[in-house]
Amino acid sequence: MAVKKRRKAPAVENEIINLTNVSKAYSTGAPALKDVNLHISRGEFVFIVGDSGSGKSTLIKLLLRELTISSGYINVMGYDLSKIKHRKIPKFRRNLGIVFQDFRLLKDRNVYENVAFAQRIIQKSNKEIKKNVPSILAIVGLAGKYKAKPRQLSGGEQQRVALARALVNQPTILLADEPTGNLDPKNSWEIMKLLEQINENGTTVIVVTHNREIVNAMQKRVVTLRRGVIIRDEEKGGYIDED
Repeated sequence: MAVKKRRKAPAVENEIINLTNVSKAYSTGAPALKDVNLHISRGEFVFIVGDSGSGKSTLIKLLLRELTISSGYINVMGYDLSKIKHRKIPKFRRNLGIVFQDFRLLKDRNVYENVAFAQRIIQKSNKEIKKNVPSILAIVGLAGKYKAKPRQLSGGEQQRVALARALVNQPTILLADEPTGNLDPKNSWEIMKLLEQINENGTTVIVVTHNREIVNAMQKRVVTLRRGVIIRDEEKGGYIDED
């Protein structure tokens, strides 16, 4: 279905993500997002919260260009994602890091190779890989685990590997989709502290989460979705209960 009613919003200073009147409907006709307006500046840390079915996963997939919008305007890092040519999508995604709840590590490869894999995709030289992989593993606290296979690691360690893999290519934006969903409270906080550190170094961080304790404690910008609509967008916000 052709994208319609495309209207570009006025530029916001230092803006890196621009969704203007974005709607997404699936082939069944069921709306996933309805008239969403969201503007995120470079270097922000933003939580996206809401119950299951609120549209969080759809929003992440739109930002990754795994899905296309039904109407509106979406621009990420200067790319108009409703007009981007298919051949340019891999280049666009090189500037995005993504961390999932289920880690998605290569089980037959060790920690070093899991992280190096991201560098090989963008054709980094062996010399660069040998420099960059140990450096990022040290940042996430896994310098001594580079030979370990995923099955030999705790859940928290596996998520650190996933985070290192997402960061090794120095992405402009890091998208974290329920990054603490499979972790205990201690490891959850360690991952969030790493994300905060990464953000302080200049990376724009967007975290989808159900963890109200973390959201309430960290006092970042919080965008709340309900049934495909943004019902709240608050600086130093918190997790609000559904009616």
